[in-house]
Amino acid sequence: MRDEETGSYWQQINGTAIAGPLKGSKLNLVDQDELTFGLWKEEHPKGTVLAPVSRDAAHYEKATWESEIKKLPTVIHAPKGTLPDRETILGVSMNGAARAYPLSKLTDQSPVLLDDPGGKPIMLVLGPDGASVRVFSRQLGSDTLDFYVQGMAGTEEPWALLESKTLSEWGFDGCAITGDMRGRCLTRVDGLKDFWFDWQHYHPNSDFYRH
Repeated sequence: MRDEETGSYWQQINGTAIAGPLKGSKLNLVDQDELTFGLWKEEHPKGTVLAPVSRDAAHYEKATWESEIKKLPTVIHAPKGTLPDRETILGVSMNGAARAYPLSKLTDQSPVLLDDPGGKPIMLVLGPDGASVRVFSRQLGSDTLDFYVQGMAGTEEPWALLESKTLSEWGFDGCAITGDMRGRCLTRVDGLKDFWFDWQHYHPNSDFYRH
């Protein structure tokens, strides 16, 4: 990225200026959440949408951009014997450790991944739309919780995230809506959707989820 005011160049992945008058400066990362529009609209019924600007339409990426990008060769490569360079992952960095989670691991048959990168118990969960993914800490007070999903996206069976011990039901926002834990909420964990080669370039000591 290049800013108009100083002409400095910035890394997209971490917001650090690498050349120009602002070299060494770093932008503050803002929480992001990549959802399908349908799910976002359910959570934010009064939300508004940024409309396209017709005069700039020629500059917008095509709807096939993502699939076309996956076919392009990369300048740098991930270590051999790990994952394909352009494997789409969700990267998590915490407690001095980094781990990549291939999104292909999250399916209707396996919609929850429980793990503990850096000794911190977390959960990746595939949302009720079968496409959106969020990451939560499984630590709630002194307890470490385990979860599983009941129901499948695209079926008549209601989607529900259940905590194993109490069978409390939780929403995709990480808050319990029934049971003994009703009203309690999990802490969200930042996850970065990226290609494996890019994530590994900025996190050279990162491993990846293998189960």
